[in-house]
Amino acid sequence: MKNVAIIEGGYSHEKVISLQSAETVYHNIDREKYNPIKVRIDEDGWFAYDGDGKTEINRNDFSYNNIKFDIAFIVIHGTPGEDGKLQAYFDMLNIPYTTCSQLAATITFNKFVCNQYLTTFGIKVADAVLIRQNDKINSVDIIAKVGLPCFVKPNDGGSSFGITKVQSEDELEKAIKLALEHGTQSIIERFMEGREVTNGIYKNKKRIVVLPITEIVTTNNFFDFDAKYKGESNEITPAELSDEIAGKVKVVTKNIYEILDLKGIARVDYILQDGEPYLIEINTVPGLSEESLIPQMAVHEGISLKQLFSEVIEVAIEK
Repeated sequence: MKNVAIIEGGYSHEKVISLQSAETVYHNIDREKYNPIKVRIDEDGWFAYDGDGKTEINRNDFSYNNIKFDIAFIVIHGTPGEDGKLQAYFDMLNIPYTTCSQLAATITFNKFVCNQYLTTFGIKVADAVLIRQNDKINSVDIIAKVGLPCFVKPNDGGSSFGITKVQSEDELEKAIKLALEHGTQSIIERFMEGREVTNGIYKNKKRIVVLPITEIVTTNNFFDFDAKYKGESNEITPAELSDEIAGKVKVVTKNIYEILDLKGIARVDYILQDGEPYLIEINTVPGLSEESLIPQMAVHEGISLKQLFSEVIEVAIEK
């Protein structure tokens, strides 16, 4: 029986979603093969939670009470689970984990760098400008590049925290400052009119599995936190797309997964414009709560969460 650390928490505003995702994994893991133990990493420290209560983790070897873990199932959204920090730590300890590598996590966590890199492989992305802490904000130049309206968001954040849809030039600076409260950099992207879709993907021992596409329809200004996690959106799975467009989205998703050498479960978000998918961002630790999109996609594909999590663990242990 292999001990699986289900790693939850994190240091960002996304902690609340991580705890929900960890709960889903914990209750759907195959207990005939695995012994799941929750491990919470946050500002209070690193602690294992089992039937005996709360015990501090020994960070020298990632153990507690002489119990060692065979694998880490990372469900921390944001830092340190989605930005490569935990991956590097587990690499040093030679403990397998269920996400992509440290390098891939670092690249994908920086939305601007990732998207610009993928354009060299022909992946279509929106025009964007990057603003760092203490950069001078030239609203005229930014709007000349991306136009209005535009989206301002943290370059290294998720779950739609700190995002603003900017309609006029005088709103831009405030939106950038809000984004910088949720990340170290701000990205300003051209607003793209079109249908918003998202596509899940993972790898089992036999092949890469591209899950059904979901379309996001919300009456909110955009697919914000409330739309994602408070039911203020209509998520249509599978998306009602032509075979041609659905095929294009799935091909791009698989190409991105292979270009970046991703592992585990990932989700890629797009805007469809003129029959083409434009990449918004890549989630290498997507939400797995009951309200999240990956579980919806898996159900429609006829894949139980028990099967999904088992297949991801099997691949991780092999690598």
